[in-house]
Amino acid sequence: MHVIRIAALLLTGLVSACAAGGPPGPAVVAALPAAAPAPIPGYDWHFTPSEDSVYLAYGVENSDELKIGLHCSPGSGRIELAAPAPKGSRVIQLESGGEMERFDAAGEPSELHGGDFLTAGIAAQQPVFQRFRRLGWLAQWTGGQRETYAAHPGSEAGVERFFARCG
Repeated sequence: MHVIRIAALLLTGLVSACAAGGPPGPAVVAALPAAAPAPIPGYDWHFTPSEDSVYLAYGVENSDELKIGLHCSPGSGRIELAAPAPKGSRVIQLESGGEMERFDAAGEPSELHGGDFLTAGIAAQQPVFQRFRRLGWLAQWTGGQRETYAAHPGSEAGVERFFARCG
């Protein structure tokens, strides 16, 4: 039930942020590129602050299409990471600019797609998040495939605001 609540919060944040506009899609790549990935039309990072929470979600504007979401309480230094995954997955593997980390995750069947919805509580100071904060892009590895989530010009500021508020 906790996973469903986190998913609902992240989707609410994404839909709220998307009302302001944003761009789609992760590129699936087999090897690490030398340069930063290009933003994909239709998908973007959406920052949604409130008094007691901040959200950063990568997805499609005005939809429930969520690729990955981050949530924290201001000043907590902890991120609740959420992502859809294939059925049975219990690891979220992230990469940014050469930093790669695997996080054990809890999972429940997703109500939005055929797989599971994973969550993991993680320190905001993890090297992969600090690299993401500097570079404005994050990649998720699933089953040997890499999906990149790159910020469009202007939305990198929301990534920085998210980490600044999380502590």
